[in-house]
This record gives sequence, structure tokens and C-alpha cells, in this order.
Amino acid sequence: MTKLLAFDLGAESGRAVLGHFDGRQLRLEVLTRFANEPVRTLDALHWDVLRLHHDMLAGMRLCAAEHGGADGVGVDTWGVDFALLGRSGELLGNPRHYRDRHTEGVMERAFAVMPRQELFRQTGIQFMRFNSLFQLLALKRDDSPLLEAAETLLFMPDLFHYFFTGEKVNEYTDASTSQMLDPATRTWAAGLLRAFGLPECIQGRIVQPGTVLGPLHRTVADDTGLIGTKVVAPATHDTAAAVAGVPAQGDAWAYISSGTWSLMGVELAEPQVNEETLAANFTNEGGVGGTVRLLKNIMGLWLVQECRRAWERIGMTYSYEALMRLAEKAPPFVSVVNPNDDSFLLPANMPEALAAYCRRTGQPAPADPGATVRCALESLALCYRWVLERLEGLTGKRLEAIHIVGGGCQNVLLNQLTADACDRPVLAGPVEATAIGNVLTQAIGLGVLGSLADAREVVRRSFEVRTFEPRNADAWQGPYAHFQSLRGA
Repeated sequence: MTKLLAFDLGAESGRAVLGHFDGRQLRLEVLTRFANEPVRTLDALHWDVLRLHHDMLAGMRLCAAEHGGADGVGVDTWGVDFALLGRSGELLGNPRHYRDRHTEGVMERAFAVMPRQELFRQTGIQFMRFNSLFQLLALKRDDSPLLEAAETLLFMPDLFHYFFTGEKVNEYTDASTSQMLDPATRTWAAGLLRAFGLPECIQGRIVQPGTVLGPLHRTVADDTGLIGTKVVAPATHDTAAAVAGVPAQGDAWAYISSGTWSLMGVELAEPQVNEETLAANFTNEGGVGGTVRLLKNIMGLWLVQECRRAWERIGMTYSYEALMRLAEKAPPFVSVVNPNDDSFLLPANMPEALAAYCRRTGQPAPADPGATVRCALESLALCYRWVLERLEGLTGKRLEAIHIVGGGCQNVLLNQLTADACDRPVLAGPVEATAIGNVLTQAIGLGVLGSLADAREVVRRSFEVRTFEPRNADAWQGPYAHFQSLRGA
């Protein structure tokens, strides 16, 4: 039995997940959960990195005590966020969280230095104000002393791997989201940081997912009891890990990694960097086994999560199951929003933000929680259709099915709405695709599995998938035309 420990850091919590692999089937066991919430200091939003490191060490101790150790360990989380290290390897300040407002207005400054088309040509990445390049430019604009002192940039999983081993590397799938990597050469875009007056010395050695970084540092091994455990850089970007965990065959499928964000795309052999991709604001990100993920970032179930939190603050407490029941009973197609509108990125009150958008666009504002959630979910399904059509246009082929993985695949209502809106069967599951992809990428790196295709065969043997067939697609034509008008399509 091969035992592989994955630390998966999500938007609200982190988990230590132990994969038990017998050579044919994979079984996952959640050892522990811990909070992963940003910390606000005055006007800044930060990662609580030392607390997370503390909690991961506790997870390692539990793994050693209850399971006798692990063959490998690796960390994944979302992309773009990073830490800066000084000359002696010390952490320079608390890393900023991507939802921090300090990147407001930075993209426009960047385009004044390098035109949008040229920046896309060099990086192939969707423009979002919190991309790593724009976070660095925000530090430069603010005359941050951190940039002058910085010797090394580590993306967040790289930082935790450094804490585990002392090794400083940049894993490819996470680096590919930074807006600083050349998608064709899969190396740093030459001269890009110099063009923006940023220190080039901070860019480190890029390693591919599955790279064995070495054993745990002796202090970590002694502390945790994980003797002989190797640290393996998995697909450290959580979406890259989730896509590796999709139980798909062939190439005529799209995926949605569904959670706080929805990442919808296709898997390709080569990046697509052209005018059409730029016009649709799609992104080319790195995957496992030399693949490229052509995808679109969509604001996802954040819309519902923030509504639930807003209602809790005024004493209206709902479970997600209760909200879905209310949404299912609400009248369909009353109001539609563009989920990626900037007003939904970090609103003070999400239900009010959704209502304000509807009023601003001449629509009825949702009057109760059921209507509000129905509006959010139908809008997501319509956005998925818009992305699906563009993926088919960009790739020149019909995508016969949509695989939905991650925590959001448990949302039965959204799964059915997606099948209906897109007029494609939806295959939902596995829920734990990110942890699965993390574990199986480690297995490839340790030589336990030979390829990404082998890993996906393990997923198909080990986890159930539920199919949602499309119903009454004609009813979505009018709402979709309305959605396109809101997008300006």
C-alpha cells in the first residue's frame, strides 16, 4: 500500500487528506481540517501562513501516529498569491491575499507600459487584476520596501514546500497563472519583469508537477515523526490538480472545477495564444503531463457563499441544502446577472450587490433568499453555456460532455441547470478531485504510476460519477439571449 499525504488549501479551510493506493484503486481519508481564512490588518488582507504551517505540521504528526507515516507529501491551493523571501531565506512580511483591494487600477497602469495585446502575446493569460504580475506592480506603485529586499518569489504551495524541505523552486502549474510565464517555452517570459521595472532576480527554478523535491528537512521529520517521507511537488495549482482528477476519456469533453470559483475549460497539447482567445479573455495555464488548460475563470459559488454569510450576519441562518430547496421552488428566469461583474468580487453585502445589479440593468431585484440564489445559479449556468460555445469555437470541435468536479459537483440543482442550459450531459464527480489529483501526481512522481492516463484510469475505478441529462433546452434560449446582451456579446 502506497500512502500519499495531500494538503489541499481551499477558500475557507484546509485539509490533510491521506491517499491509500493499492496499485489499482485509490481510497481517500481526511485526517484533519483546519481554518484557512485571510486576516485583515487595517486596510490589508493577508494569508495566515504561519498558522497554516503549524496546522500542517499537526496533520503530519497525526499521519505518523495513526498510519505509521507516508511515502510522499505535497501541497496545493489556488494560484497567483506569493511570498517574498530575503537574502537569508527569511519570510518578508505576510503574503497578500488575492482579494486584497491594493490591486485596484493596476492593470490600467500596466497597459500604459505594455499594451494589452503584447502582454497577452507574451503570457497567454486571462487578465484579472489579482494576477501575480499585477500584485507585484501594486507593491512597486506603493514603494514597498519588500521589493528592494526580495531575493526569491515563491508561490504559496512553493512556500510551504520550502518550509518542509529548505528547497526554493517554482512549480510549473502555479507559475503558469502568474502572467509572467511564456506559455510556449514554459519558462519565465524573458525580460517581462525588466520592462515593468521589477526585480528579475526573484524568479526561481521552474519544476514540473511530480518533481521530487527531497526528504523532509530533519527538523520537520523529527518534529512530525514522518521519517523517510519525500516531498513531491504535485500539481500545486488546485485547478490543475482537479483536472488531473477528472475521470474522462478521449478529448471531446470540457471540465468545470466547481467551488468558490468555477474554472471551465478544455485540456490541450499546446497553448492557444491568438486574437480570438484574447477577445474572449481566456487563459492558457499549465497542466499535468505537458498539457495546457485553456479555460475561463468564473466567479462561481462565491455568489451563494457570500449571500449565506450576509444573511447569517442579520440572524437568517440557512444550510446550503435549505437554500437549494428554496431556489428550486423559486420562479425561473426572473433575473440574470453576469457572475464576473466587478461588483461581485468583494461586496460588503452580496444579496444587495445582486439586487443592485438587477435594478441597474432594468430587471426585477430578487426579493427573498430563494429568488436570490435562483438568480445566481441560473446566471452561472448561462455563463457556462457562453464559455462552452467559445471553447468549441476556439478548438473547432463539439464538446460532447461536461465533467464537473470539486465541492460544487454536489450541488444537484446547479448540475441540472448546467445540463439544461448547455444542452449537454453533465457528469458530476468526484467531489475530491483536487486531493485526488494531488495524490496521483505524487504517485507519478514517485514512479508508482506511469502517466496522466494511468492516473485517470485509477479515478474511474475508484470513484462514482452521477450523470445529469439535459431537459427542455428550448426554454433557455430567451434567457441566454438576455445574458449575452448583459455581457455586450
